[in-house]
Formats: sequence, C-alpha cells, structure tokens
Amino acid sequence: MAEKLIFYVLAVITLWAGVMIITRKNPVHSVLFLVLAFVTSAGLWILLEAEFLGIVLVLVYVGAVMVLFLFVVMMLDIDLATLRAGFVRNLPLAGLIAAIMAVEILLIVGSGNFGLDVFPKPEPLRAEVSNTRELGLLIYTVYLYPVEIAAVILLLAIVAAIRLTLRRRPDNKYVDPTQQVRVRKGPDRVRLVRVTPEDGLRILANEKREG
Repeated sequence: MAEKLIFYVLAVITLWAGVMIITRKNPVHSVLFLVLAFVTSAGLWILLEAEFLGIVLVLVYVGAVMVLFLFVVMMLDIDLATLRAGFVRNLPLAGLIAAIMAVEILLIVGSGNFGLDVFPKPEPLRAEVSNTRELGLLIYTVYLYPVEIAAVILLLAIVAAIRLTLRRRPDNKYVDPTQQVRVRKGPDRVRLVRVTPEDGLRILANEKREG
C-alpha cells in the first residue's frame, strides 16, 4: 500500500512538473521544473528496483546536464517577447496535436497491452543480485547493436556541432594561429633569451645606473 501511494505521488508530481515546463514564461523556471521532473522520475526508477538508472538520472542529468542548461539559459540574452509571439495563434493546432498524442499513448500503454495479466508483477530481486551487472549484460548482449548505432549517431552529432562552430564566417574576425605565433623579421621582433638570476640582477642594476 505504501509503495503504491509513493508511486502515485511521484507520478502526479512528474506530470505536474511536465506541464509547468511548457507553460512557464521564464526559461529558468522551466529548467528548474525539469530538474524536479528528473528527480521524481529517478524515484520511480528506484521503485522499479532499477537503482542504478535512478542514481545515474540524478547524477548525470540533474547534476551535470541540467546545471549546464541552467547556466546557458541564464547567460543567454533570450528575447521572451519573441518566444511568446504567436502562442495564441498556434494554440488550437498545438492542442489538437497534443490530444492525438495523448490518445496514441493511452492506446499503447493501456491495460490491454501493459496490464498485470500480460506482465505480472515480478518477484523481488535477491540481495546478492547486482542491478548494474544485469543491466550491463542486457546492453552488451541483447541490445548491443542498438547501443552501437546510438553511439555512432551521437558521435556524428558531436562532430557536426564542432564543424558548424569552427567554420569560417565572413563577418567574424579570424586570426590564423600560424601567423599569430610566427616570429616577425625586423628590428621590432621579439627574441627569447635565457637569463640566469645573477645576469638578470646585473642587467637591472645597469639599467638603474643608466636611468
């Protein structure tokens, strides 16, 4: 009974946080509600005896990714008026799409496909069973190819993002590093000379006397 009550509380908070994410006018508030949704989702994972996934969700997404998102949103000069422009005009179409998606989700995850008669409640895991080991066995045996394909897609996305960032634009000031570090020829060029501490003190003393 207590487990079911905790599940309903976490599920309601997660749904409420999801609604607040897309309805808040301030992007910082949306990011904070997204953090709340991640934390409650981690609690749901723990209820399903997937402690590793719950801890990873908190450490990786809440502790790293969402903090990065929060700093980026706070540092960017976001024009809120531009973001809110056209909200009322596009609201009917957005509501229709949301209703279609809700119906599709209910048809897929309904009791006929995911009820207790189809998937009975699993037996509790023994204390010596490692959740991390079982997850690793599934990833690198049954789901090896999907994981590898996802890794390649993410690698391509990273390379594409770096390529788009480093491309030369005519309106940007670009300095060629090879030209920047090249020693210029002439009387004004800079030359590095190794000087011992005694020589340095002697040079300073001579400059003081000459000055």
